[in-house]
Amino acid sequence: MGATLHIEPLEGVTFGAWIRDLDVRTVDEDIFPALHEAWMEFGLLIFSDQFLSKSEQDDFARWFGDLEFTAAAISNVTDKGTVVHSDPDDDLVKSLKGNQGWHFDSTYMPVQAKGAVFTAELVPPGGGDTAWADMRAAYDAMSDDDKSLVQGLAAHHSLYYSQGRAGLLPKKDVGGGYGMYGYHDMEVSVRPLTKVHPITGRTNLCIGRHAHDIVGMDEDESTALIDRLNEEACQPPRIYQHQWTEGEAVLWDNRCIMHRGVPWKMDEPRIMWHTRIAGEAASESALNHQ
Repeated sequence: MGATLHIEPLEGVTFGAWIRDLDVRTVDEDIFPALHEAWMEFGLLIFSDQFLSKSEQDDFARWFGDLEFTAAAISNVTDKGTVVHSDPDDDLVKSLKGNQGWHFDSTYMPVQAKGAVFTAELVPPGGGDTAWADMRAAYDAMSDDDKSLVQGLAAHHSLYYSQGRAGLLPKKDVGGGYGMYGYHDMEVSVRPLTKVHPITGRTNLCIGRHAHDIVGMDEDESTALIDRLNEEACQPPRIYQHQWTEGEAVLWDNRCIMHRGVPWKMDEPRIMWHTRIAGEAASESALNHQ
């Protein structure tokens, strides 16, 4: 018989739970089945007082799959310790501001990420929250007409598009393409607007800021529909905004949960670490990359 977890569901929202009294360094074959089951049920798991090293964070993430990339800083603090905030043309500032729009990770890649582990090293007093949105509940709340409307539709997903629309494209150009993750010269990924989770079987919306140009639809009509779906989906009780405490770790299911960074006073340093869990090609490949 497997071990049990102390699970405390978030109040007032359709998803998410605290996992109490668990040091994720101690996860083993005994506790993992219960942890994975909770991940599938709640989509977002929060762990307090972890203070993980980057390698420990990566090791925890590997329980859930191969890594798309190891712990990377999501921060306005440079390697030299400088806080970047005042130059609106700085590529780092542009990237951080772009992340403040609702999105799934890596829908612009041939294979969408399965999930992520995110940890807080330095939390600014002026905010720096992260918000998540439950796209399973968003789909469930749609009218029958809208469910019929989106059935069978597919949209392109591109970081060039999302950053460009926001006026936040980086200025760096290396070898004919941006030398930054997600700016690639592969064929733009095409993904259905609805997705069936490969494990739970639940249907969710697959939209977010990277989605654009629905196949077979006029550009203006496509933009209006995606914008409306994003707006209607990311509403209470389907959203949760987390005020970070240093040392916390969060695990979310990127197949059904969107997220965004919440704007803060960017002259205050913020250091977070993001480990991205790779999706399985069989279920997470774009339609045109299978």
